[in-house]
Amino acid sequence: PVFAGMNGSAIENFSCVIYNIFLMNCTWQAGRDAPADTQYFLYWQNSREDNQMECELYIKDENCRNMGCIFQNVSIGTEKAYFLVNGSSKESLIQFYDEYIDLYKIEKLMPPSNITVNCDEIKNDCIIQWQQPQISHSNKDMCFKYEINIKYK
Repeated sequence: PVFAGMNGSAIENFSCVIYNIFLMNCTWQAGRDAPADTQYFLYWQNSREDNQMECELYIKDENCRNMGCIFQNVSIGTEKAYFLVNGSSKESLIQFYDEYIDLYKIEKLMPPSNITVNCDEIKNDCIIQWQQPQISHSNKDMCFKYEINIKYK
């Protein structure tokens, strides 16, 4: 059966974020009714054509239970990525958790770089310039809106 396993044993509060262009950090909490010996394993698939990959670098809690994962060299495609977290326990079957996520929606963008400010006191104006941060997905020029907050002394 699809939902085999003890109720409340699947992970909770699953979330992922992509930062520094190609690193992805995923975290979760153990199911509230999961046995103490439950160990979780995360798999993900970037697109239908890619192979499913297991986490290579787990984040462990104080009981050595896998509670997160760091992925390196992540590329953002146009399809939703598929995530699956299953678990194992000697006491009972553990329910799995799965979710499809648009990776571009979880990318944390870096701030602009090379910010310069040139002010002309005679004209009473300033020119502010910057470089947009690097991002890993395709709609590079359509994603950015900046707000400048100028405070006078």
